[in-house]
Amino acid sequence: MRILAFESTCDETAVAVVEDGRSVLSDEIFSQAKLHAVYGGVVPEIASRCHVESIALLAQRAVETAGIEKKDIDAVAVSYAPGLIGAVLVGVNFAKACALALDRPLIPVHHIRGHIAANYLAYPELEPPFLCLTISGGNTLLVDVRDYTDMRILGSTRDDAAGECFDKTARVLGLPYPGGRPIDLISQGGDDSRYVFPVAHVSGNPYDMSFSGLKTAVINLVHNAGQKGEELDRADLAASFTKAVSDSLVPRTMQAVRELGRDKLAVAGGVAANSRIRADFQRAAEEAGCRLYIPPLKLCGDNAAMIGAQGYYEYLAGVRADSSLNAYATMDL
Repeated sequence: MRILAFESTCDETAVAVVEDGRSVLSDEIFSQAKLHAVYGGVVPEIASRCHVESIALLAQRAVETAGIEKKDIDAVAVSYAPGLIGAVLVGVNFAKACALALDRPLIPVHHIRGHIAANYLAYPELEPPFLCLTISGGNTLLVDVRDYTDMRILGSTRDDAAGECFDKTARVLGLPYPGGRPIDLISQGGDDSRYVFPVAHVSGNPYDMSFSGLKTAVINLVHNAGQKGEELDRADLAASFTKAVSDSLVPRTMQAVRELGRDKLAVAGGVAANSRIRADFQRAAEEAGCRLYIPPLKLCGDNAAMIGAQGYYEYLAGVRADSSLNAYATMDL
């Protein structure tokens, strides 16, 4: 089954063709990162306009690269929540038009479910049940994946997402947007014990997380040093910050692995591209005797292939939408 999939929830316009939920025939992505870098973050209006300008060309290219014709498409999938509402609307409306024109089923896909499904593309042998930590610029969720469409949230951030902290930390350090990769690069060789940052513990749920205090601590440290004329070691600060994020994510996740008795752990989302976090999870999984699944870097960020992968399993579960499908800025997994 070949699915034409669309992703436009933030600042990447992406179109892919995925076969049977596991094989990527094409995956076209236009990143707007350079357009937003001057502002230090995503400008929703600019993102929406860029999606409008690029989505049709990307769709045509995705079909051609897949080596198929439009008539060979069996269904259309689209990420319809959560995300920047104007950006999501572009993908949803274009996907509805494609489904109508091709007379094919329309499959709505939750963006975070797509991130989880990125692991199916990287690891064809992976099947539920397993535990998955999804960490991105807008979401941080610990999810028990009981089946392809049966998922339960064990814990989440109470405030900021881990990825947002990376971007804000990069900004105060004078690093370019998006901040994840620059922080990863500058932290290499840095002393992660030089600066001590808080790791929050949330009462009421041991799996819930909080990153607002960490973000504030970094900003205050940098501003106070600037006011006193003190020079901070950016490599040490970046390494210490990354350690604090990892120390918040890894122990909670491994606790859930033990308590649920899972022998498979997946990590997904843009922050999963961070080398320190990947290494810490690899070490923790080996110590726990747990099989770890982390997508290659190209599948960690937003892409349409992951939407096509999850769309396949949503289709098998009978999930369909019609022309009344709307876009949503927020939605429970």
